[in-house]
Amino acid sequence: MADGMAMPKPAPRGRDAEATRAAIIAAARAEFAAKGLSGARVDDIAARTRTTKPAIYYHFGSKEDLYRVVLEEAYAGMREVERGLDLDSLPATEAMRRLVEVSFDYHAAHPDWVRLVSIENIHDAVHLAGSASVADRNANVIGVLGALLARGEREGVFRPGIDPLELHLMISSLCFYRVSNRHTWGAIFGRDLQAAEHVASQRRMVVEAVLRYLRPD
Repeated sequence: MADGMAMPKPAPRGRDAEATRAAIIAAARAEFAAKGLSGARVDDIAARTRTTKPAIYYHFGSKEDLYRVVLEEAYAGMREVERGLDLDSLPATEAMRRLVEVSFDYHAAHPDWVRLVSIENIHDAVHLAGSASVADRNANVIGVLGALLARGEREGVFRPGIDPLELHLMISSLCFYRVSNRHTWGAIFGRDLQAAEHVASQRRMVVEAVLRYLRPD
């Protein structure tokens, strides 16, 4: 049976079904991050789990649908971390600092997520284009940034007129590039961007760059 074809299988129930689905997603995330959508094989994903190839098709329908779910779950992880921050209890500057630090740390700790995003961009984001869950979750973070910028303006610590979507682009770019390009950077410049001392200095640099950009003129 080809990777894109579905095969019916009796449905597992309850917690077993949830555990099976979670295990498949975790295995698929590793395979897709390592090999891309075209290179990953459902047989290899099944081999990483205690399930079978027919069970994968039962839960997800096709390899492409499984890949889309993996992308949705990967984005959800970042957004859930952000949702857990108690930013309203902090002054605007400290809240923004915390948000940038968490974004930096999440990118650094999840290079597989960075690879998945890079792979999906190679595919022109066709698998995410119709994903309502990813759109909704990412709209939420723009709302958080917009509210935080407005609060910073009222407190006199952020300059007015900053587009929250462009600020999100700035933060994401600074956190993403050092992970996505760490191998070429090391080959060209001979610096290991994952070395502890460099991670610490880059983290400080990213936070300071964002906060300086936000300061009133």
